[in-house]
Amino acid sequence: MKEKQVVLTGVKPTGMPHLGNYWGAIRPAIDMANSANSSESWLFIADYHSLTALNKAEELSAMVYEVAATWLACGLDPSRTTIYRQSDIPEILELNWILSCVCPKGLMNRAHAYKAKVQENEELKREDVDFGVNMGLYNYPILMSADILLFDATHVPVGPDQVQHIEIARDLAEKFNRIYGEHLTLPKAKLMEGLEVVPGMDGRKMSKSYDNHIPLFDAPKKRRKRVMKIVTDSSPPEEPKDYKNSLLFDMYKLFASPQQVEEMKQKYQKGIGWGYVKQDLDDVLETHLAPMREKYEHFMSHKEEVDQILKQGAEKARPKASEKIKTLRKAIGLVNE
Repeated sequence: MKEKQVVLTGVKPTGMPHLGNYWGAIRPAIDMANSANSSESWLFIADYHSLTALNKAEELSAMVYEVAATWLACGLDPSRTTIYRQSDIPEILELNWILSCVCPKGLMNRAHAYKAKVQENEELKREDVDFGVNMGLYNYPILMSADILLFDATHVPVGPDQVQHIEIARDLAEKFNRIYGEHLTLPKAKLMEGLEVVPGMDGRKMSKSYDNHIPLFDAPKKRRKRVMKIVTDSSPPEEPKDYKNSLLFDMYKLFASPQQVEEMKQKYQKGIGWGYVKQDLDDVLETHLAPMREKYEHFMSHKEEVDQILKQGAEKARPKASEKIKTLRKAIGLVNE
């Protein structure tokens, strides 16, 4: 009998996603949700998670719309994938507390985000190694576990840096099940096969924190300016170039057709100026992104449509979440009636 596959993905609103987010997370997750293997698919906008670092109400509200509009524009089908705001499902926070009460403190001490903050404080020789650490950051993995376990997710698409969070969710589910019986499904991290790491403008992994990113739906002129700033060497145009070790080519091949990729290889081998490569890169980006940008702009100018989709998603998610919490309440000895 084929295993029921429940796919769940969470996206923290941090402004308009960039090309790396699209290729590394958005597109693979949508493809997985639309595959024949997926029995259920859930996508939540992790607005509560954003509170660990963001405390501007208007900014958070705008970012939620940007993320929702982006996923819808990129092909997310609300009839196949239930999309909802994390904050619209109060059962998540209830499960968060339940899991907190079975979670060893040492497990949180080992969480990557917390350890990185402590290491930063140690390197800066701060007297308080917990400087700048709020409890939201410290307990972040528990809330993420609640997001996952509430909906009995079997597969969670993540990047390599997020695997630890799925391992923590499994640890908490196993401990709860040992104490109260088998009620929580153990999720699996789903690493995308052949997943490309999209390089940024300086060759490092594309990231907003490095300011080397290219926003997904920037206006064409604004995006072109960033493309033209991509770092290259000083080799003359007529000199043959190695496409296997070219930042521009690595970005180009992600969005160009197979025929365009082969033609670009030949141009490299014959010799081509970096300015022309950048123009060709921007052209294929525009061809790929223009139809999606049109949809994105539609949703951003018709936010009531986004609100309706998110409301419908919450209305679908709440009954499942409520039923699960009712089961867990009974398991831990709380009266539901």
